[in-house]
Amino acid sequence: MNVHFPQTYEAKAESSLLMGVKHNLVSPRAGQPLIAAIQDFITAGHLLTKKDTFLTHSEVQRISATLLDITDINQRKIRLPPPAIIWPIKLWTGKQLIELVIAPFVDSNVRLNLSTKNKIHNPDDGEFTHKDTFVIIRNNQLLCGSLDKTLLGSESKTSIFYTLLRDWGEQHAIDAMWRLARFSGVYLSNRGFSIGIGDVRPNQQLLDEKRILLENGYKTCDQLNKTMKMEKQKTKPDFGLVEELEAKILKELSNIRDQAGKACREFLSKNNTPLTMAQCGSKGSFINIAQMIALNRSLPHFECNDRSPDAKGFVENSFYSGLTPTEFIFHTMGGREGLVDTAVKTAETGYMQRRLVKCLEDLVVSYDNTVRTSTNEVVQFVFGDDGLDPSYMEARDGKLLDLSHLLNQVKSTQKELSQQTDSNDASVYELDSHDIIRKEIDLSLASIQNEIKDTKTKQLLVTNKFADELYNFICKQFNANKKLLQLQVNCERHRAYMSPTTRSGKVCCKTCEEFRFRRQAQLRSNGLSLAQIRQFLLLCQGKVRRAIVEPGTAVGAVAATSIGEPSTQMTLKTFHFAGVASMNITQGVPRIKEIINAVRSISTPIITVALSNDKDEKLAKRVKARIERTTLGEVSEYVEQIFLPDDMFVLVKLNVRRIRELQLEVTPDSIIQSICSARLPIPSIKSSQVRTVGKSIILVRPVDTGKCSMAMYMHYLKYYLPTVPIKGIPGVTRCVINADDKKGESFQLFVEGSSFKEVLALNEVNGIKTRFNNAIIIAEVLGIEAARGSIISEILNTMSEHGIELDRRHVMLLADLMTYRGEVLGITRNGLVKMKESVLLLASFERTIDHLYEAAFFGQRDRIVGVSECIIMGVPIGIGTGMFKLLQKQISQKKSESEQQDNKGKIQLLSPKREVLSASTSQQTQSLGPSTSGRRRRQASTSTAPLKEAKIEVESSEEQSIEVLPPPPPIPMHRQPIFEMPELGLII
Repeated sequence: MNVHFPQTYEAKAESSLLMGVKHNLVSPRAGQPLIAAIQDFITAGHLLTKKDTFLTHSEVQRISATLLDITDINQRKIRLPPPAIIWPIKLWTGKQLIELVIAPFVDSNVRLNLSTKNKIHNPDDGEFTHKDTFVIIRNNQLLCGSLDKTLLGSESKTSIFYTLLRDWGEQHAIDAMWRLARFSGVYLSNRGFSIGIGDVRPNQQLLDEKRILLENGYKTCDQLNKTMKMEKQKTKPDFGLVEELEAKILKELSNIRDQAGKACREFLSKNNTPLTMAQCGSKGSFINIAQMIALNRSLPHFECNDRSPDAKGFVENSFYSGLTPTEFIFHTMGGREGLVDTAVKTAETGYMQRRLVKCLEDLVVSYDNTVRTSTNEVVQFVFGDDGLDPSYMEARDGKLLDLSHLLNQVKSTQKELSQQTDSNDASVYELDSHDIIRKEIDLSLASIQNEIKDTKTKQLLVTNKFADELYNFICKQFNANKKLLQLQVNCERHRAYMSPTTRSGKVCCKTCEEFRFRRQAQLRSNGLSLAQIRQFLLLCQGKVRRAIVEPGTAVGAVAATSIGEPSTQMTLKTFHFAGVASMNITQGVPRIKEIINAVRSISTPIITVALSNDKDEKLAKRVKARIERTTLGEVSEYVEQIFLPDDMFVLVKLNVRRIRELQLEVTPDSIIQSICSARLPIPSIKSSQVRTVGKSIILVRPVDTGKCSMAMYMHYLKYYLPTVPIKGIPGVTRCVINADDKKGESFQLFVEGSSFKEVLALNEVNGIKTRFNNAIIIAEVLGIEAARGSIISEILNTMSEHGIELDRRHVMLLADLMTYRGEVLGITRNGLVKMKESVLLLASFERTIDHLYEAAFFGQRDRIVGVSECIIMGVPIGIGTGMFKLLQKQISQKKSESEQQDNKGKIQLLSPKREVLSASTSQQTQSLGPSTSGRRRRQASTSTAPLKEAKIEVESSEEQSIEVLPPPPPIPMHRQPIFEMPELGLII
């Protein structure tokens, strides 16, 4: 490993900010926490916060002592919470000690408020459930819920550490992690947490449940096999019977495995250590528990003519009971497959990430809010369409702010309303008009809009959409507040006392007094005042301002790593469509490769066809019949050769019933036309050779062509006539009707083929909602913007299928780079040539000798402005602080020596506008940026005689180069070229 020490103060400052762990707690991939608790720390937090965990005074003192740092100069006092049980012995609950993790010291001002669900929470149970799965934290106190990976682990925006980071800053989050790590080891070492053979020994209840599950599952599989043999199973015409049976059996066996995992959760002791680890998310899952205790997983194994669960690789026994020899073989096959998949996937994803970095490395946010390349080409007018940094997205759905959490934070910290002596305060009723709310929002966002408004384009990054979202959210909260104020008292005599406009009068009866106190209590807990709204908007204003992406940010490199890194978590296999057993679609790493490589012929082209009336099943069948390729053999009862003494022909008997069931819009005349126009490897059939008999018989007579005998021609006709397509769109291999269960009886079609334009031309197809997974063909049919949208949606869908969260802005940048030249360019060596012009960049990627030879042969020039070129030549990169250059002002010889001393070392920043400076070239003139010829030159006179005065023209800040108008003097002899090939005319 190479260690590079920063050599300057500037480098030291950049390293501390860009490379410090404190500033990299959040991943830019989706704004999720990257550093958090794992394994034992999560287990300790889960065990400590269970409802039956109680600690004595000595145990609390021992744990609290671990939070003190002996190296700290200013020792701070720890505030212990009061004991939950006082008599007969003082006991503290484990939930109380979580307050010591968040803010243990007396002088701490941190107030954490959080309401969320943990890993195993069931939404039907509500908040205060007896299972203790909903977590509520108010002012650092854990009121209910047990902590697990969702609250303590990484990649969760509802964790305690991320909430501290978001609301109180980085240092408080780091300190909380340090405190959790300190007392977790002490608590576990005193409590004890181990795993043994007794933890995987099933009890009798679990064994009985397993036996019932296996009996029912095997019966179902046997019934499916019998149904297939009897051919009574209802199948769609395009479905393969074996494929559908395979899918149903696999689904049934997988269901047995899942049910066994649930049975383990139900019948095992709550103190079972594997169960504890699976529940809190520190290690393993419920499937692992089922493997060890109940039964093993379903493995893919295809054996001829035997479709029983055992032959298909279903492992009935567990690790505890022992595997049979065949089960051991199947289990070993599955493990070996995983190892090979991991090894191959590492190489695939590594090369893919290298290509992404090479193409995206020079993209940077400019000061006009555009994303540009090193050659000043605009890729995006605004980064991510909103100019916001993905690292600061706080909501789980990729939005900027979690408004509900922010409002709860304001209510807990802003005590103005709860401290009022009377609920009829003017600040509460001041919100009676929604115009006041809108005015406050506009005033709050006006300052941000003025700061980030581009002076040239007058474009606002914070649009009115965000202001409308704030307005609707606050009005929704206020409407609930207003209902409390408008409640009517039952006592008619004292209704005036409860009027919001009066503060006089005396309580005359118990009814009024009770109502008054109840409403006041409701307002204190749920009310909203104008001061709280202003504080809420102030917090929103600060978070929006912080989230705006800074000019100079290397958004390209961040996007490349954010897309490439999670691809290592994906698989190389393909998956089935949900509900469609026989139609596969490429997923995982192969699918990502197809998208970014811009492959025209993808492995599984699928058109998702939306119908004009998605509730009509008959319409779906008619459209399917028009799209899917149907051959003559599929609608024929038989095809026979007829030999008569004076005649011979091929007889085709049509199955009229099948044509009617499939709703094919064909007639004998249209079938004859298809036969005559079909391209067959035999002499073309003329219309005079074909005639119909009735409505279901077609006769085809051979003719003497001289190339083959009549008997041979008859055999050819019988063999090739069933393959003649009579209906459907060319290029479509299959079409499947799928019923979307989520939307009720909603039908859509899955078309396997690339005839996207022909499918859209059908009247019954909803072209707006129809999708295709091939961006190249979409660009040809619908245009480049539609192709860009397809690239974005396909990458995000592939990532989400594997449970990977990726911010949309990174994918949008990649899609814009692939399409900003008007065509879909792949992230390959061929696409890189069309995107970039730098010789050194192309040579540093692939085909080094070829690029250098062509550049020398054609006399190409390299401006040395990109990332790879600057690294090769040792030039500062124009990203981040490298966007700025300093120009030393040269002093004329005509000035006096005193003036030269006064102005010595005077530095000025390059102006964005052109400015002409006069300088004497008798002194050495040095260019501080790459010149227009793309080379860094030092200009020095080879003679001691003074030269004429020259004008130095400073280009704009985007160019960042200095051009000397007179021809530069030759390279001095004491500077040797670092790379020279005279025979090719190449000198660097």
